[in-house]
Parts: sequence; structure tokens; C-alpha cells
Amino acid sequence: MHFDTSTRQRWMAVLAHSQPAALQSHMQSLSLTPEYECIRAPETGLVQIQARMGGTGQRFFAGDATLTRAVVRLTSGTLGYSYVLGRDKPHAERCAVIDALLQEHPWFQTLMETVIAPLDADRDARLAARQAEVNTSRVDFFTLVRGDNA
Repeated sequence: MHFDTSTRQRWMAVLAHSQPAALQSHMQSLSLTPEYECIRAPETGLVQIQARMGGTGQRFFAGDATLTRAVVRLTSGTLGYSYVLGRDKPHAERCAVIDALLQEHPWFQTLMETVIAPLDADRDARLAARQAEVNTSRVDFFTLVRGDNA
């Protein structure tokens, strides 16, 4: 089955930002135990984080982040990839398995509805809660103009 790039980018982003326990519980609730082999066993390393001043300036290195990646191949030959922040190797492997299953026609709709959509909603809720927490300490500054200095 062939997917456009934006569809796959969406589910990969949802998997990468998912909470390990939430993904595991979704997999257990579906009794997902597909047969696969690890092409690249989960391994942890560092990546350099790049940023731009003001979002448009020259790039600079802001620091390093720990990343875990994995590659699996289902018995059908479909490859699944994952890159997740942190050191959770089982989580990276589960993400790669879900990526591979999402590329298979029989699994796509089921996994999008029962795994990807709830994980995406969970992330949105976590972001909204964090934004609400930040907004409680927000300070708005303004300036009063007292006259014309011309």
C-alpha cells in the first residue's frame, strides 16, 4: 500500500511523541503480537539540535539530545522505522512495529482509529494542559503614551 508523505509523517510524529505506557496499552488492548525481526536493534545515541535566531537567522547548534532508533521487518517484508527522544529501547521498537503495520492495508484503518487518533488526542491534551499552566504566569506589558514629543 502506498501513502503520501504527509500521511506517514503525521503518524510517525504521533508515534515519536507518544507516551511509552500509552502506546504499550493500546498494543495490548488490540493483542498486537506481529512476527518481525530487528534489522537494526534499538540503539541510543546523540543528535545535535540546530536552531535559528528568531526562526529566520543563521543556524547554530543549541545542544545535544539523546535519541533511540530502531528498524524492524515484518514477515511480509515491510520495514518499519522509529526515532524517539530518550533512551527507551522497547518504546522505539514498538514504534517501529506500528510504523510497519500501518503500511499494510489490513491494519491501516484499525491502527489509525484505535492507536494513532487516541495518541494524537492525548498529546493535544498534554500540550493544552502545559499551555494553560504557562498562561497562569503570563504577564502582559504595555506602554502608555502621555503626549506627543515632536
